[in-house]
Amino acid sequence: MTAIAERATEPTVAPIAGYLGAEVAGVDLSGELDAATVAQLREALLDYKVLFFRNQPLDHAQQIRFTQYFGRVTPAHPYNYDPDSQFPEILEVDSRKYAARAGTKKYSYANFWHSDISALVNPPAITFLRSELVPDVGGDTTWTDLGAAYANLPESLKSFLDGLRAEHRFGGRAPRWAAGSESEQHVVTEPYVTEHPVVRVHPETGQRGLFVTPGFTSRILGVSPRQSDRLLDLLFEEITNPAYTVRVRWENDSIGVWDNRITAHQAPTDLDHLDVVRVLHRTTVEGDVPVGPDGQRSVSVIGEPFHGRD
Repeated sequence: MTAIAERATEPTVAPIAGYLGAEVAGVDLSGELDAATVAQLREALLDYKVLFFRNQPLDHAQQIRFTQYFGRVTPAHPYNYDPDSQFPEILEVDSRKYAARAGTKKYSYANFWHSDISALVNPPAITFLRSELVPDVGGDTTWTDLGAAYANLPESLKSFLDGLRAEHRFGGRAPRWAAGSESEQHVVTEPYVTEHPVVRVHPETGQRGLFVTPGFTSRILGVSPRQSDRLLDLLFEEITNPAYTVRVRWENDSIGVWDNRITAHQAPTDLDHLDVVRVLHRTTVEGDVPVGPDGQRSVSVIGEPFHGRD
């Protein structure tokens, strides 16, 4: 009997938007997964780029185990926000803790369009986010398909962008953390800066995608500051085109998984006037060094690679 036949249920994958996003049912992520199920989930992630699982009441250890099926799990963040944590792989996205650190109400440390931690020379490949407590209304997350944004550009513009590189740093053109609370000053004292290709080739599918976001991309290299700003304005408008996006409603015990190499996302911006609590838990898989269409790899200007744990 094959491993697939031995499974009591087989995952079902249902698309939820035109370019990216799917809901997955029929799998219990709290237990051990067989090789066939893992292969199906990995293939679905490459196909749909964002996967959502419902009714998955996992604890921290179970989330970390699920994450390990996709690669080496990294520490929670290059800036260690919780050095005494029993689970150093878990980043707590807790509005109460953000408010305490920042001195004001916050529901995410990055509620603007970004690919996770692209200031690193090897940004996380895959991100996992598990909801523990979410508000009854609001607090959705939106993702965009960077591959679709590139594919729908005119060929002449693609050819131009294929040879460009850009600088990534925390905050992009408008460092948001530098003037923040004392706990956020590490962005200034311990910066990460990397030169990435503007167009990234996905290491598994070969798809090309725009690899620029407002949250981290600070400038286009080799052009004047004015030209850089014009180009970035154009590219940021392209990647945030609603046609390429999917917006997902969180419920308690949901798990979102996304391919950070070919997507960007935006945390909620609609909660600041509401008195609610939002608690989620993030894990990430170690990423590779991006490569452009010309075969050139990203180069770290400041900061070491971010490796997972064995």
